[in-house]
Amino acid sequence: MLKFEIHHTNQKARRGTLQTAHGSVQTPAFMPVGTVGTVKAMMPESVRDTGAEIILGNTYHLMLRPTAERVASFGGLHKFMNWPGPILTDSGGFQVMSLSGLRKITEDGVTFHSHIDGSKHFLSPERSMEIQHLLDANITMAFDECVKFPATHKVVEKSMERSMRWAQRSKDAFVDRDGYGLFGIVQGGMFEDLRHKSIKALTDIGFDGYAIGGLAVGEGQEIMFSVLDYTACALPDDKPRYLMGVGRPSDIVGAVKRGVDMFDCVMPSRSGRTGQAFTSHGVLNIRNACHIDSHVPLDTECSCPACRHYTRGYLHHLFRAGEILGSMLLTTHNIHFYQNLMKQIRLSIEENRFDEFHASFMQRYKDDRKM
Repeated sequence: MLKFEIHHTNQKARRGTLQTAHGSVQTPAFMPVGTVGTVKAMMPESVRDTGAEIILGNTYHLMLRPTAERVASFGGLHKFMNWPGPILTDSGGFQVMSLSGLRKITEDGVTFHSHIDGSKHFLSPERSMEIQHLLDANITMAFDECVKFPATHKVVEKSMERSMRWAQRSKDAFVDRDGYGLFGIVQGGMFEDLRHKSIKALTDIGFDGYAIGGLAVGEGQEIMFSVLDYTACALPDDKPRYLMGVGRPSDIVGAVKRGVDMFDCVMPSRSGRTGQAFTSHGVLNIRNACHIDSHVPLDTECSCPACRHYTRGYLHHLFRAGEILGSMLLTTHNIHFYQNLMKQIRLSIEENRFDEFHASFMQRYKDDRKM
């Protein structure tokens, strides 16, 4: 069982603490994604230095290699990857459903072929719980079915109802212990009636936290926010709320405004490896020729190692030369930017000025602005 406490609220925005067996997490929180037991281009110590308290691992990828059983033989994912803090693992459902022609869904679960070597595997709610237990995840996610966007009401309803049956099976198979918890996942696509049906089914089962799935799949920010407007507030007040796979800085700020507590996304690390840097004033492409002679840092308002010690001109050179250090420095910067954003959000909620912070941030930060 996990302990979650709300310390302060400012309108719908919430400031809290989530207690786990491997430490506490201050919320709202952003979780860097360590898909296969590593946040790409960063050492675990460097991830911790950014202010990150919890990371995400992936059931699908880890079950294929090195296998959950092998990770367990090393003492679990914390010891295996040298991350002493909390870990959340997703259920593998999203990745398996994304395999399209390589998988077959039945009521029992999903049979699929590995994207690595074509080997055949089976993933069910029970097996997903077993894998996440072997990984020693502090937060385990219920196994669910994810449908592609857009989809009809009938298709989404059928999928959601199966996910709710799988949620009960996940709860029945989960090994409850102190400092560990299981989150249910709200599905229902962009349909309000289905979202409410999903919430009712999940709260009747009872979970340690509730995730909002099926968003950031191409629907656009306006639709995503409209779904959050009627979904987040319908979830239990005393449990953490997690928006899966989101996202852009403005997505996060807008979702906090609607009552969300937790986030994850590959965007800061993936963008760092491709030369995209998130800064206080927008997205910067370090490959652009305008940076070749620049003596200024990525962001004058940032205190990360990349901004303290290196110029845009040097970083531009690293990416043009194909040097690994460029990816390392930009990834570190981006994760630091996200963690600093969460710190500012938490402080603004505590000081009852989140609305002002939200308005100021949305005005000066443009996700599509390239520099």
